[in-house]
Amino acid sequence: MTTTTTTTTALPITSVLVANRGEIAVRVFRTARAMGLASVAVHSDPDADALHVREADTAVRLPGAAPADTYLRGDLVIAAALAAGADAVHPGYGFLSENAAFARDVLAAGLAWIGPPPDAIEAMASKTRAKELMRAAGVPLLDPVDPAAATAADLPLLLKAAAGGGGRGMRVVRDLDALGPALDAAAAEARSAFGDGEVFAEPYVERGRHVEVQVLADGHGTVWALGTRDCSLQRRHQKVVEEAPAPGLSDGLRRTLHEAAVAAARAVGYRGAGTVEFLLDADGRPCFLEMNTRLQVEHPVTEAVHGVDLVALQIRIAEGAALPPEPPEPAGHAVEARLYAEDPAQDWRPQAGTLAAFDVPAAAAPAPVPGTAGSSAAVRVDAGYAAGDRVGVHYDPMLAKVVAHAPTRSEAVRALARALAGARIHGVTTNRDLLVRTLRHPEFTAGAPDTGFYDRHLAALTAPAPDAGRAAALAAAAAALAAAAPAPGAPLAARLGGWRGVRSGPQVRRYRIGGTEHEVRYLPVRGGPPHLPDLPDVRVLAAAPDRVVLEAGGVRRVFHVAHRPDRGADRTDDAGEVWVDTAPAPGSDAPASHTLTAVPRFTEPQDATPPGSLLAPMPGTVVRVAEGLAPGDTVTAGQPLLWLEAMKMEHRVTSPASGTLTALHALPGHQVEVGTLLAVVQEEEPRP
Repeated sequence: MTTTTTTTTALPITSVLVANRGEIAVRVFRTARAMGLASVAVHSDPDADALHVREADTAVRLPGAAPADTYLRGDLVIAAALAAGADAVHPGYGFLSENAAFARDVLAAGLAWIGPPPDAIEAMASKTRAKELMRAAGVPLLDPVDPAAATAADLPLLLKAAAGGGGRGMRVVRDLDALGPALDAAAAEARSAFGDGEVFAEPYVERGRHVEVQVLADGHGTVWALGTRDCSLQRRHQKVVEEAPAPGLSDGLRRTLHEAAVAAARAVGYRGAGTVEFLLDADGRPCFLEMNTRLQVEHPVTEAVHGVDLVALQIRIAEGAALPPEPPEPAGHAVEARLYAEDPAQDWRPQAGTLAAFDVPAAAAPAPVPGTAGSSAAVRVDAGYAAGDRVGVHYDPMLAKVVAHAPTRSEAVRALARALAGARIHGVTTNRDLLVRTLRHPEFTAGAPDTGFYDRHLAALTAPAPDAGRAAALAAAAAALAAAAPAPGAPLAARLGGWRGVRSGPQVRRYRIGGTEHEVRYLPVRGGPPHLPDLPDVRVLAAAPDRVVLEAGGVRRVFHVAHRPDRGADRTDDAGEVWVDTAPAPGSDAPASHTLTAVPRFTEPQDATPPGSLLAPMPGTVVRVAEGLAPGDTVTAGQPLLWLEAMKMEHRVTSPASGTLTALHALPGHQVEVGTLLAVVQEEEPRP
């Protein structure tokens, strides 16, 4: 469905600069191009060849790497817009999107601001002030708690940064003795992230639901409530899976949320796209959380259900257009998953590296089948990266958003799970397998998610599937057979060096998958594909360097193999990364994609590290070291030794064992790569 607006004031926009990066910049450029507008990107030095830069008509460099020196420099962004001839600025989300001073400066420079009025941003910028405004407007709220007067009866408490979001400066406190240190830590993190250390406390709602309402307002008095979204599945207070409409709400509760959201928007004279967020307790009672005065990451689910382009509507409203009196009616259900470069099994540790392959199958809805009720599903991918791009450490680890829209919730969930399961992502660890297992979890498919979902289920969702060992063994076999297969058109000598010659015994290759080593033995057979003596129920049907076909347990399966040799290795057949992708086995939770590391025949001396070595688990910046920590100190297992900052989050690095710290190489401010030696702990001798 298309929605038109009536323009009452002619303020035509011809060229849009997006004051952002990644997938949101790419997404805004897509709409700008469809509307016939020119597009301008800004970029930091690490983003010089990023996808959003390649997608824009023109681009302007912001010298430096850190956000504080680049994307958060409003003066440089405005200068870039003027230099490139842009007449409008779209802030995206994050960075300067909710900075009232920046919005005022954009307008003062004679540029159109594709966002809400600066006064509305300012009114909602402080969560504490926003709650006061909402209370006056009759919007339901949680009662605040004075941390200085908190008692055991007030627990658990949620500490939140007044000036920001995204999980920064947030802590859950369940013990009064932990309240003081948690306040200090939350304030420090908030000060670092937002330049404001104000923190407030409110009751923490166990098993609550995070439900929000998309609002859109013009400058002529019309405010739309474009339905609800459920964003309850979160990690570290950041959303992972979102859907529209929020499942399981009564019509009365939906009306209450819509009315409260419209009242919130009118209370601050809102204009443009915004989101009013609520927390529903176990009894379904709503309480106002905050208003995000910008486009949300999860806006595509609302677009899918209501048939609108929210970015196009933002631009038209900035030009002075008036919305129709009523919003378009919703149709169907949409679910979105955020694909992150992170390892959920390792405390959501962010990952960096080069995407050797990045392909998530997207599909438009096919034509309805005659005689059916229209059971087709459409899959949309909003990505900030493409194959060959490098995922760095300076910014958020989100690679893409994958959205499925279908007539029913169950169809949308199935379509999204299938699209993710069929993705080919090589080069960095992602949360893809977790997302697939989440979407197929009975609690989620029943439509009853809450904010404690991952607290309860993460261990099970990241544990190996019962058949994971079998799946890994088949992947290793496919990798070994592909490595040994002669290339098409290879000369006779090369083919005889493969498996067509006569050999006295099986050939052996070894691969590591995760922490497990797999040995593959294959026996060459004259005139045909080799035999796998350790897998008696597996028959090799075909093998080529990039494709292996196995019949396993009577089922024919195709394995796609990609190999990137280690450039530092002398023997490319003995070292490097190998990626094996296959179709998911029906009813199995085992990964359908595997990253393998070929184990070299000989270990290089420089690869050895002292026992007790503490290596950097990710690339990042050392932000602090435990106070007073020095070589010679006694440390205990699990004791925090230092903190790394990567991809907008801080990560504790702890002692691997109890013993003596014999070396400390990390200092605050140091940039480190994966595997950098940070410290050495000599484990204490066990007592007799």
